[in-house]
Amino acid sequence: MGSPYQYGGQAVIEGVMMRGPDRRAVAVRKPDQSILVDEKEVGSITKRVPFLKWPFVRGVIVLIESLVMGIEALSFSASQATDDEEEQLTAKEIIITIILSLGLAILLFAVIPTAAAHLLIKIAPGSLVQNFIEGFFRIAVFLIYVVAIGRLEDIKRVFQYHGAEHKVINAFEAGDELVVERVQRYKTLHPRCGTSFLLIVIVISILIFSLLGQQVLWWRILSRVLLLPVVAGISYELVKLSGKYATAPLCRVLIAPGMWLQKLTTNPPDDGQVEVAISAFKAVLKEGN
Repeated sequence: MGSPYQYGGQAVIEGVMMRGPDRRAVAVRKPDQSILVDEKEVGSITKRVPFLKWPFVRGVIVLIESLVMGIEALSFSASQATDDEEEQLTAKEIIITIILSLGLAILLFAVIPTAAAHLLIKIAPGSLVQNFIEGFFRIAVFLIYVVAIGRLEDIKRVFQYHGAEHKVINAFEAGDELVVERVQRYKTLHPRCGTSFLLIVIVISILIFSLLGQQVLWWRILSRVLLLPVVAGISYELVKLSGKYATAPLCRVLIAPGMWLQKLTTNPPDDGQVEVAISAFKAVLKEGN
């Protein structure tokens, strides 16, 4: 289907959040087995500040807005899945959660891999070699993290909803009917997935950081943090291109590692989970698509 808009979303607690051109919808399976769909109009600062739509700039803005929206959706889904609406996060709590999340991400994927690679500088000197080692540690930390949380029962269900989200978007982009039995035929993998994005970030970071030359440890860590917007901006553009040309032979080869990695963050959903994902998607589907 030739939709000009690239729909996306994420898995939440017992549900799925989908985002369309003008609004987002969170569909949650409540304890009584009914499906609650919460719709909300969404805007973007890029509509008010045109230059923020520029390539390599827009990616950073999209990621920040997606992070805020994602945490809000997770808070809403958690409260609905337990029938305790008082558990929803306030605006202040969302900001604190974002800061803590970014801090944890910097610790796991910047500080630890960089420090670990620096310890091996005498054994493996050279900027390029050091950055490959750093990239290896970054991938290792990511894989250990994903595998570890993937063993939790609640996260296994989240990964099933993640698979349901992908199946629905794959079915829509193939022009198929959005009913459970049809959607279940599609794959749980998608080239625009955030998991693939993280892998691209790691690869791009190796290339960019290798241009910085030898650095003392404190500046090496700080430079990684300061250059994160640059890495994220480039990676975002590559993810968009991979989604647009996913069927091209060369692109299929390049995105294959990211697709393989998604097998760790998606699980086959049951029919009920697909039904929830369809409900969320239909709520944001733009008329005429």
